[in-house]
Amino acid sequence: MTRNQAQHAQAFAALHKPGEPLLLPNAWDVASAVAIAGAGAKAIATTSAGVAWSLGVPDGAGLGAERAAAVIARIVAALDVPVSADIEAGYEDVAATVTAVLQAGAVGVNIEDRRDGAGLYAPAEQAGRLAAARAAARGIPFWINARTDVFLGGTGRIDDALERSAAYAAAGADSLFVPGLVDPAAIAELAAGPLPVAVMAWPGAPSVAELAAAGAVRISLGSAIAQAAYAVAVRAATELLTSGTYDSVAGGIAYNTMNDAVTAAPGPP
Repeated sequence: MTRNQAQHAQAFAALHKPGEPLLLPNAWDVASAVAIAGAGAKAIATTSAGVAWSLGVPDGAGLGAERAAAVIARIVAALDVPVSADIEAGYEDVAATVTAVLQAGAVGVNIEDRRDGAGLYAPAEQAGRLAAARAAARGIPFWINARTDVFLGGTGRIDDALERSAAYAAAGADSLFVPGLVDPAAIAELAAGPLPVAVMAWPGAPSVAELAAAGAVRISLGSAIAQAAYAVAVRAATELLTSGTYDSVAGGIAYNTMNDAVTAAPGPP
């Protein structure tokens, strides 16, 4: 880990504050990361779905460690803010994947407990995988956001999530990520457990202020920004091909603004 990466890792950890959560808009390539950082984001997280789609593969372990790390390296080289990598369940070898994204410059990862096939890893089995990830970080302050899909494809029970939180904390995780859960009372119950809680928001979810009051220390958007961007592409193409007008592309970032932002990106040291 370089000195700059170590500083970013420390800064990233410090951004997880009760009452003042880290807001992480998710990027999927260099241009989206530069644009999001330019909007004022203090850190960038990738979305595995967005990265996979941009490379022409489906989400759900289709990306693979090598391509995930290559995208992280390009994003890190273009930014001067911390970057966290979505590595899904860790692909073939979670420790090797953590090593790869760490070497690419990431200061944290999401690691989920959903199997590449179906169902969730048992808590003890996932704890072993998280412990392997922590060991691969070699004592570096590398933030492990342990994602549980209890509320997406599991039991949906708080007691199950709390059991996993305890096991994941003992394995070295830094936070519990609970996509699919935005109920403030449930978040507050989890936040009183052994790990700080990270959540994923979507249209109609409680506001940042409400989620912060419930105890969330991190709020991200997952693949939502990428999905919205692709929806603009569909609307604009449909409008062009049907009505022959162009209103759907109004309000875009000016060409020179985007071009200059990418040109001004720091690049590799």
